Amino acid sequence: CGGKTPRTSLGVCVLLRYNLLCLKMASTVQHCSSKHSLSYSYLQVSGPSQGLPQFLSMVHLDDQPIARYDNHIRMLEPLVPWMEKVKMKSCLDPDWVFRADLKSPQNAHPQNEGLHTWQAILGCELGEGGSKGYFHYSYDGMDFISFDNETFRWVTAQPHAQKVKEKWEDHPGWFQENKDFLEETCPVLLKRYLSFGKEALQRTEPPVGKMNSKVVDDSLEVLTCQAFGFYPKEIQTTWTRDGEACVYETLRRNVAPNSDGTYYVWLSIEIDPKEKNHYWCHVMHDDLQEPLLLAWKEEPDEKLQHPAVGKQKGCSGSQKSQCIFKLHEQKDSIKIM
Repeated sequence: CGGKTPRTSLGVCVLLRYNLLCLKMASTVQHCSSKHSLSYSYLQVSGPSQGLPQFLSMVHLDDQPIARYDNHIRMLEPLVPWMEKVKMKSCLDPDWVFRADLKSPQNAHPQNEGLHTWQAILGCELGEGGSKGYFHYSYDGMDFISFDNETFRWVTAQPHAQKVKEKWEDHPGWFQENKDFLEETCPVLLKRYLSFGKEALQRTEPPVGKMNSKVVDDSLEVLTCQAFGFYPKEIQTTWTRDGEACVYETLRRNVAPNSDGTYYVWLSIEIDPKEKNHYWCHVMHDDLQEPLLLAWKEEPDEKLQHPAVGKQKGCSGSQKSQCIFKLHEQKDSIKIM
C-alpha cells in the first residue's frame, strides 16, 4: 500500500495494513501445547476513512480472533461461541492505548493531508518459563515505538518518536501502568480465556490437501501444494524430488489462520514440466495417522493410489490432470539436500 494510492482504494489499504500488522505479530509467537498468547490489536484512523470504522479493536487468543469492537457496532462482538460465556472486559480503553502524546507525529506533518493510521498491538505469551509481554505502535504502516519489557524502556523506530519517548519515560504513572498490564493483568486474562476456550483449543482437525498447476511456458511450470482446515497450527510440508527434500527451491508461505479457527499453508515450486512426475508434496500433522503425499499426474495411475484415497477430502484437479493421494510407508526416507 505504499506510494501514491488512489483514494478509492484507501479503505482496502487501511485494512491490509491492519491485517499485515496482526500477521506480523502472530508470526513472532511460537505456539505449542505448552505455550499460549493473548494479544490486543488496535487501529485508529484519521482523515477520510470512506465508511471504514474510525476505531477497530481485535482480541486474539493463540493468534485466533475471539472478539472485536469498532465505533460502528459500539459493542463487543464475540467471534467464537465460548466467548459469549466470558463475563469480563475484553477490550482496553482506546484513550488509554492511543494517548494524546501520539498526536505529535500528525501535527508535525500538516502538509500530508488525507488518511493516516495509528496501529497498536500489545499482549503477552505464557509458557513453561513464565510470561513475556509486548507493546508496539506503528504510524501509517511503519514501526514507530515499542516497549522493551526487559529494560523497561521505550525504543523508538522513527526520529519523530523521540519526543514521545521522552514524555512517556518522564511519566512514572504511564510506565507503571504498562508494566502492570504486561506482567500481571495480561497473564491473568490469558489464563481466564484458556479456561473458557479449553475444549476448542484441545480439538484436532486433519489437513485437507489440494494441488494446483500453472504452466508458464514450455520450459517452466509452477506446482502449488495446499494444506488447509487443520488444527493445531503445527504442520510440516515439504516438496521432494525423487525422495530428496527441495529445501532451497521451495517458495513457502507462513501458516495462517482461517476465519473458522483452523489454519492453512501453501508451498510452490518451479519445475521443468517434463519432470513433474518426479515431484511429491509431503504433509505431516499430528492428526494424520500417516504422512500424506500428493502428486500431480497427467494420466491417472492406479498403482499410485492408496486404498484410503476415496476417503480423503479436498483433492481437486482439472479435466486433464488428477491429484493423487498416497500414504507414506517409509517415514525416514526423505533426505535433506
